[in-house]
Amino acid sequence: MAINIPFLDLLTPHLELEAELVTVFRSALRTACFVGGPMVEGFENAFAELCGTRYCVGVNSGTDALRFALIAAGVRPGESVITAPNTFIATTEAIGQAGAVPEFVDIDERTYNLDPIKLRQYLQEECHPHPVSHKPVSRRTGRLVTAVVPVHLYGQPTDMDPVLELASTHGLTVVEDACQAHGAEYFSHQGQFPKKAGSMGIAAAFSFYPGKNLGACGEAGAVTTSDESVANKIRQLRDHGQTEKYYHDIEGYNGRLDAIQAGILRLKLGHLSEWNRLRRVIARAYDELLAGIDDLILPFEPSWAHGNHHLYVIRVRDRQAFRNCLSAANIGTGIHYPVPLHLQNACRTLRYVKGDFPVAERVATEIVSLPIFPQLQRTQQDYIVETVRKYFSTGAGHLSSGAPRMELTT
Repeated sequence: MAINIPFLDLLTPHLELEAELVTVFRSALRTACFVGGPMVEGFENAFAELCGTRYCVGVNSGTDALRFALIAAGVRPGESVITAPNTFIATTEAIGQAGAVPEFVDIDERTYNLDPIKLRQYLQEECHPHPVSHKPVSRRTGRLVTAVVPVHLYGQPTDMDPVLELASTHGLTVVEDACQAHGAEYFSHQGQFPKKAGSMGIAAAFSFYPGKNLGACGEAGAVTTSDESVANKIRQLRDHGQTEKYYHDIEGYNGRLDAIQAGILRLKLGHLSEWNRLRRVIARAYDELLAGIDDLILPFEPSWAHGNHHLYVIRVRDRQAFRNCLSAANIGTGIHYPVPLHLQNACRTLRYVKGDFPVAERVATEIVSLPIFPQLQRTQQDYIVETVRKYFSTGAGHLSSGAPRMELTT
């Protein structure tokens, strides 16, 4: 029988849960409660508990979650918000739609997350204090810098202690982009217990796009926070600015979470811990089975991170040849993400140029995501590993004579 391993299997888990999922839809049909109501509130309460926050507000996408979180946290039009350049464009879309302008700081080459050292350098060397508020002002744009959005990329938390310390020193608001980090944990150097992704900033955005570790059967998102005023503001923003029906205190948006999607998420939430555990098992197996291959860089997980392994991202020199080899063996792969945001056409008005963020630019040409999902069988993983090892052992993955070997520069 021919082997065909998809990059992501969305079919199997839904077939396994089909009977339970149908009961969610049937419940909505029998109550005609399609927007808001008990299913939405039930999911919000359960997800807030998972994240260790007082509140969760369901919205209709991760993009809206981040946009609403920024607005509710006090980011104003014309201000600058710092983030990393190697994320999905929704991060900067949300910043722009909140009226602010993104400014980038390069990444740590090992974790691919915002580099706290470079963040400190940016705040100290590329900004000057505002004469009244003492908040940083970007020398590059002349804009007031008021917030930072660390992205927990691939499900691994950013090193948050130094980020939070710098934010406190410079008066910045921290809003986490946790759209890939459901259930991930950060071991604070200052605390005695791990903190969940989504609980460390004033607010955090989550996406429940179907391919996420916790995915809906359509679009869905949420904001987590322990700040009551932020939660209340987001509830207004998602529902046309209403405090009660037809009484609009502000101009809001139509960003509500469908009840059916909330019911599906509540059901799946009971499986998230096991699904994340299985992803960790698969990731550890990849680590062991792919160790020792020259010109292949494996994911790095620091001691303070306990990621959810949303993606398993390796680095290779000739990415296209590598992907072609796996494709010929009927193995799906992905690239997350091929072009850093500062070089995207959509961000050209920000006036960044190639070379501004060398680590993100270098990494973007080498990263490849291998299949990782809870239902991936060990026989399938062995086949993937065998194909990868064969690629490198035959010389196809070796560097040309005299070229430097792949290694981290940090």
